[in-house]
Amino acid sequence: MSRIGKKPIAIPSGVEVTVDGTIVTVKKGNKSSTIETHGRVTVEVVESNVVFTRIGEDKESSAFWGTYRALTNNAITGLSTGFAKSLEINGVGYRAAVKGKVLELQLGYSHPINYEIPAGLEITVDKNLIHIKGADKQQVGQTAAIIRGYRKPEPYKGKGVKYTDETIVRKAGKTAK
Repeated sequence: MSRIGKKPIAIPSGVEVTVDGTIVTVKKGNKSSTIETHGRVTVEVVESNVVFTRIGEDKESSAFWGTYRALTNNAITGLSTGFAKSLEINGVGYRAAVKGKVLELQLGYSHPINYEIPAGLEITVDKNLIHIKGADKQQVGQTAAIIRGYRKPEPYKGKGVKYTDETIVRKAGKTAK
């Protein structure tokens, strides 16, 4: 049984949640996010809380119960405070720069990598740090993973792109006899 699905979601001030059949809409100012539940759970707005209830008693409905509650909570959190990830670039000659709506990365290849910044995200660069901010948790995480995938950190010198909170397990290099 889902423990997450049981918890009601408190709606912060300034955020408006409406339920129209199977569609949950979260609005704050001119930004909005929608979650389609496909009729797998029932959603109600009670006072200043969003409450989810299961349709059936089987294992699958319990999983959907927790999933849709988490997706709605992420939408509310994203619109009220936002999500952020930070990446660190290590290596001689490795650098990044934002030029308009394109993130230009130089990661030791013969050519620069141009990454088109998706709509709804804000990317900033400070020296060797890349900061990704946005309202959609999935989009922020996926963008960070794509940028990290261009040059994953290697275990000998630690060169590459890594998350700022990630630790690289180092290996010893070759030793002479």
